[in-house]
Amino acid sequence: MSSQSARSSQFMRWMTAASLAIFSFAIPATAQSNNGDYTFLLASGFLCDPGDSSTCPAAVKAANGDSYEMSGAGTFKTQSKSVTAAGTFTHRSSNGNVLETGVWIATDPVSFDSYGVAPNALLQKGTAFGPPPFGPKRLPMPSGPMPTGGLAVFRVRFFPMRGESTTAVLQANCALGNVPHERSVEGIRLTLEKNGTDFSLEVSGRVMFLAMRPEVRAPAKTPQDATPDSVEPPKN
Repeated sequence: MSSQSARSSQFMRWMTAASLAIFSFAIPATAQSNNGDYTFLLASGFLCDPGDSSTCPAAVKAANGDSYEMSGAGTFKTQSKSVTAAGTFTHRSSNGNVLETGVWIATDPVSFDSYGVAPNALLQKGTAFGPPPFGPKRLPMPSGPMPTGGLAVFRVRFFPMRGESTTAVLQANCALGNVPHERSVEGIRLTLEKNGTDFSLEVSGRVMFLAMRPEVRAPAKTPQDATPDSVEPPKN
């Protein structure tokens, strides 16, 4: 392996770890926030099964046979219309040759159409979400986040290892909950903004959204409501 290839491989591994770190630290940071907050995985983390190539990465093809492969993670808020997400990508030609590879970041949220929560989604999928150390029974998830289906649309920017950055519109579909028939296929779609090329044939990849529940606090007691146990009632 050449030194350039070694550096590229090391860089991609670092960026994959960095993008997954967004997911790892996002849950405790947002699990107690308002409704409309979501964490999501795009063909990464516990969604991946080493024995099943259809889980990761998420791949999509254009009419000419070119394809994009993507993985990543992040958070978004529907009320404030903000998103923090990143990951890696590979652009391949119709014969499978790598045309470019690099990292992507989400720049703007466009829309999110929820299909509703799916409380038993992790258990129903079983080991399809990863090997035993990361499977649903051992997944260190707080009680708040709830698996949710939906279609999220983001504007993203691709930063290839060589060449100029490009922008695109990314659609990520999670087929859980009350899924419309026309959106029953899980995966991604992509539209490049520079030339309008559509990548609309979903090939593989899992997507999951986790709805963050708001913090529920017990009402604070007022001084008149508080009656210490140690205080005896007055005697007649």
